[in-house]
Formats: sequence, C-alpha cells, structure tokens
Amino acid sequence: MKTSTAVLSLSLAVSAFAQVQPAGVTQPIVEKCGSNGSVVCVNKYSAVLPYHFNRSISNNKADYDYRNTSVGNASTWDLLGPADFVVFDRERGLQYLGDSPSYEFMFPVSSAVHEAPIYAPKQNLLFISQLAPPTGVLPQLVVDLNQNPPTLSNYTPNPPIYAPNGGTFRNGELLFAASGGIDELGGTEQRVSLRTVDPATNKSTVLLNNYFGFYFNNMDDVVVHPTTRDIFFTDPDYSYFNALTDTAPQLPAASYRFDPATGAVFLIDDTLMQPNGIAFSPDGQTLYISDTGAVYGTIAPGYGGDGTQFNTTAPRTIYAFDVTNNGTRVSNKRSFYLAQDWVPDGLKVSKEGLVLTGSGHGVDVIDDVGQLIMRIQTNYTVQNFAWTGENLSTLWLMGNNGISKVEWNITGQTLV
Repeated sequence: MKTSTAVLSLSLAVSAFAQVQPAGVTQPIVEKCGSNGSVVCVNKYSAVLPYHFNRSISNNKADYDYRNTSVGNASTWDLLGPADFVVFDRERGLQYLGDSPSYEFMFPVSSAVHEAPIYAPKQNLLFISQLAPPTGVLPQLVVDLNQNPPTLSNYTPNPPIYAPNGGTFRNGELLFAASGGIDELGGTEQRVSLRTVDPATNKSTVLLNNYFGFYFNNMDDVVVHPTTRDIFFTDPDYSYFNALTDTAPQLPAASYRFDPATGAVFLIDDTLMQPNGIAFSPDGQTLYISDTGAVYGTIAPGYGGDGTQFNTTAPRTIYAFDVTNNGTRVSNKRSFYLAQDWVPDGLKVSKEGLVLTGSGHGVDVIDDVGQLIMRIQTNYTVQNFAWTGENLSTLWLMGNNGISKVEWNITGQTLV
C-alpha cells in the first residue's frame, strides 16, 4: 500500500518530536488553572524540559526571567507571558490565591528606586521612598488609601531625609533606614542613619548614625523583632557604588541589632557579601537575610558612583538564622532559597509564615522550608512591598517605574 505524503510528513514530525523529548516531560508543562485567566500552573515545577531550551542571563540593560526561557516543543509555555500569578504548588498556591485573586498596576513612576514601604494604619497611608540622585534630592511619595481610587503624591519629612531605602512601622512611627550621606540637606549634614518620622506631624528624628565613630555604609533594610522591639538592619555597600554617599565604606558589609533604649549596636553577621533584605518569622525565632552580592561594584576610593554589574553566579540567596536568648542571639546560618530571577531584594514574612521576596520582575512566595509556591509577575523590577488595609490582605508592590497592588488570601504581620 502506498503511503501518502501527508501521512509520511506526520510520521516524521512525530518521530522528530520523540527525539527531542527526554523521558519525564510532564504534559502539559503549563496550563491555565484557578478561577480566572490570570493564573497559570506549572506542573511538576517543569523539572524536565524538552530540548532545546535556553534561558538568557539578565544584565543591567535587560531582565530575562523564567517566562522568557526559550523552550522548543512546548507550546503551552507561552501561557506564562501574560499571567499575573504563576503557581508551582497547585494545592497550596490556589488556596493562598483564593477565589478572586487580582493584580492591578496602579501608578507609573520614575526610574528612581522606590522602596522603604511603610503602612501607617491609623492614617491609612502608605509611605514610599525615592532614592536621591547625586545631583539633588527627590521628594518622597505617599499613597492615600482613604481616597477611591487611591492617590499618589509627594511628601517631605521635617527635616527631610536623604535617600531612605528600608522602612517599617514601630511604636506608631515610620522607621526609615536612610542610606545616603550628604554634607548639607535642609540646613543639616546627613549621614547613613536610622530615622523615625511621626506620621501625624511629619517630624523626623535620628536614632543612630555611627558605629563607634565610623559611618555606616548603606543601611539598606530594617525590621523590628516582634517581641523585644529591637531594630535589626543590613548594611551593604550600594550607596558608594551608586554615588549616594561621598565617603568610601569604613566598615565591612554586615548586619546589626540595635537597642534604642541603651543605644547599643550588636554585630549579628558579617559573612554575607552584600546583606540586603531582612525579615522575621511571626514568632521571632527565625531571621531571614538576603545576600545580593550578585549585584556588585568597585569599593576602591575614587571609584564611587561607577554603578554596579550583575553576575548570575555570585550570591543571590536568602539565608535563615535561628534567633534565641530572648531575641539577642543569632546563629545557625543556613541556605534557604536561591532567587530564580535577578536577586532577592525586599524581604517580608506573612502572618502565615510564608517568605516573600522582590526578585526581578515579580515577587516569589516561598514556604518555611524554602519551596517556591508561586510567583507574582510584573512588568517592572519589584524592590519591595507592604501589606495594607484593616485585615492586611492587600499587598502593594513598588520598584523602578511602577507601583501595583495584589488582592489574595495571604496576610501581613501586624506591626505595632
């Protein structure tokens, strides 16, 4: 019997497909799931991909994340592109998303870094920082959640704060980790410091600006222990790399605990290349710190302001530590999570104990053993985020060029 050309072509196509598909590929690799089209599920974490696949390496000019991976012979891969939520653990991921999850882009903003998100519950305002460029000072930002829809406007503390980077809420006040050093701003010299702002009066106060006479390097992010109320912060070198301070680093990159009652500062870790995000589990017994050493610059005097470069093989890892002795002893450092995109910048832990990190164009949601449950996908680099609202169920994301919000079933820890 003579085989038709069409049948022969189909036979050859099937044969070629079989040759490039390694045993173990789960089909479909990606599929729509959940209650709306904004959610997709990746089956078995795409543990086995069909050949040929390739993921381009991000750099300072282009960010290539998981959805940009080129995967031959996987037509469903294209579902990743437009999705707002990518679920890897279907059972838990869909539970945490709830029946009607939503992602909404709220405000386009400048390319200046927007971080230090602090929610003031009494005023129902969300404060967000901008990092000042070397030639001037940008106002900070505030989202008024009392308005419908919310509004975005400028605000300036009194005295103003130069280059606030990290932020949290403590004792009814905004607590900023100010990352820059400048000879004169608002009539005063400013150095890398911990600063508070009363959201009712806008008055700012310095809590800490030196370690036995040495300037701190950056004060990147800050968190408060849920029991002792001591302040923990990270101190990498990024301000010098990005010309936000006029002094070269005087201390090693490290993380610290600060007791405002006594003024004492305690070194808790100096093993990370560039400590960045920092967060506590709800019980205060686990501390998470991210190392973003994959983004690095030159420290040599005279080279400040040259910026940074990205090295995908350098540290971009979250580490976990045990916290004991009534919140005063930090030990047992262990690897927790390797960022699947860019570096793990902002870091928060939800009321449910989930670890969230801003990583490239999105936010990764990780359980307490380091398993990625899902990812929020954005079209801009997310540096940090904060929960708002009466039930702390709305998550606001911010970073270069964008501010957005997410509604789901994951809630924030109550900050007092």
